[in-house]
Amino acid sequence: MTKDFDVVGVGLNATDTLLVVPHFPAYGGKVPFHQEILSPGGQVASAVVTCAKLGLRAKYIGTVGDDERGRVQMDSLLGSGVNLDDVQLRRGCANQSAYIIIDQSTGERTVFWSRPECLAIAPDQITDEMIACARLLHIDGHDTPAVEHAARIARKHGIPVTVDVDTIYPGFDRVLPYVDYLLASSEFPGRWTKDEDPFRALATIQKEYGMKVAAMTLGAHGALALYAGEYVYSPAFVVNCIDTTGAGDVFHGAFCYAVLQGMPMGEALDFSNAMAALNCTALGARGGVRSEAEARQLMGHVERRFHPEFVDKPRGR
Repeated sequence: MTKDFDVVGVGLNATDTLLVVPHFPAYGGKVPFHQEILSPGGQVASAVVTCAKLGLRAKYIGTVGDDERGRVQMDSLLGSGVNLDDVQLRRGCANQSAYIIIDQSTGERTVFWSRPECLAIAPDQITDEMIACARLLHIDGHDTPAVEHAARIARKHGIPVTVDVDTIYPGFDRVLPYVDYLLASSEFPGRWTKDEDPFRALATIQKEYGMKVAAMTLGAHGALALYAGEYVYSPAFVVNCIDTTGAGDVFHGAFCYAVLQGMPMGEALDFSNAMAALNCTALGARGGVRSEAEARQLMGHVERRFHPEFVDKPRGR
């Protein structure tokens, strides 16, 4: 089948309300906010936008509400050059939304989100043709039966699958056998395996499900991956952090790009970390998505934040 797209993403989008505060208040306290911004985001949607901005032919598959937040999301995706042929507009349904409090003193964010049930996507709404037209599939875990179905289609057609997962979803054990690149949050491997040692947790997941790469993002400390029997640690880049919203989503989009470009694992993690760091220098989930050239400039000239736990313990399985 003709590969009309480099990347197809199946998963969440959201429209965020950002509130910038001088510092996050203590429980029961209150502070004035400096800015209120309506901003498009969402795990897979933002990753796909990152792919498009890096020059890939990208398509998004998901559901969008028909309210104002849904219109903001659609306008953003269209403006980024993402193909929306298989997006479902849900009539009378509000789009997924989030209220994100950004602590101006650190750039760290706190998220409150809501996704109406009317946005759920079913497996039978995803066909072989929607997936087989791509060179790579990127998914999250939210509508688990649907992303499992998409990943099964990808495996049948020899298409690699990357996954962004930050929490444990019921039935996600049926998705993992079809994943080639697991890129989990820092909490997921420990919760999944009930082993808080990140090295052992990644090794356990990789052994059980057989994925090519088992990796975890580490926020301000970079990323760790188990690949070809070795652990690869990529420390984060130090930047003037304005807002961490969407950093992980941009990391995932950049990693998809790196896989398709055939980058070695260390370079792929460094590149993804650089793209994530650059996104933190602007407000919004997609506010700082930059070019490959800008990421490579950062990779060559910026201080990095090493975590001793991962630097001092590089080891094979």
